[in-house]
Amino acid sequence: MMRILAALLILLASPLLAEEVVLGLSKDQIAISADFNGSEILIYGAVKRETEIPKDPLHVIITVAGPSQPVTVRKKDRRFGIWINTEAVEIDSAPSFYAVATSHEWPTVISDTEDLRYKISVERAIRAVDVSAPDPQRFTEALTRIRTSENKFQQRDFEVNLREQTLFDTSIAMPANLTEGAYKTRVFLTRDRKVISVYETEIEVRKVGLERWLFSLSRQQPLIYGLMSLAIAIIAGWGASTAFTMLRRG
Repeated sequence: MMRILAALLILLASPLLAEEVVLGLSKDQIAISADFNGSEILIYGAVKRETEIPKDPLHVIITVAGPSQPVTVRKKDRRFGIWINTEAVEIDSAPSFYAVATSHEWPTVISDTEDLRYKISVERAIRAVDVSAPDPQRFTEALTRIRTSENKFQQRDFEVNLREQTLFDTSIAMPANLTEGAYKTRVFLTRDRKVISVYETEIEVRKVGLERWLFSLSRQQPLIYGLMSLAIAIIAGWGASTAFTMLRRG
């Protein structure tokens, strides 16, 4: 009886969300095959309300994050006529893919404090830089710049279509070189630059067919995988040499 009473008191003390997300995905799984050259995910949804639409404008932020991994970022300098690694910084965790789409320009939709709290922007998604290195921020910016050029990091303002402060949608372009795993998808509703509701789901990215078999073999039987790769290389080299010899004779 006391447990039931305590649960009721907690429920009464917790504020009910006036607005929350009802979400849909065009696909919740991506299959990586031998001819995979990227994919596009349509993310759409609606805002469910218990009250009338407030006067302050609503904004939507959508993020898609690939599996996080440790990364070593190196700086090269030209010494004695050659380029060599002179500095390196360890980053404990950085997403293999990260996309952020918003319904308006970034400073309008969220404050720095809320961004720090929820780790929404690309910069906040990169965690635990080695602070012992001189000016570690340079290495974070370098990683962001490199992965942005590869389309692995995306921060896109005005890319979420929001209609009547109720219906929203956006599309996220996924590159061909995706890392296998669960891609965490989050939707944030904000008003007055503050987060008022968060919704989370996942998109599964998996290798299939020959790609799946080779990947599993390389992890579970690395010796067999290495010998097979060596045999294929020898056969390919022998075949190319034989073809070249026949062409010369012809």
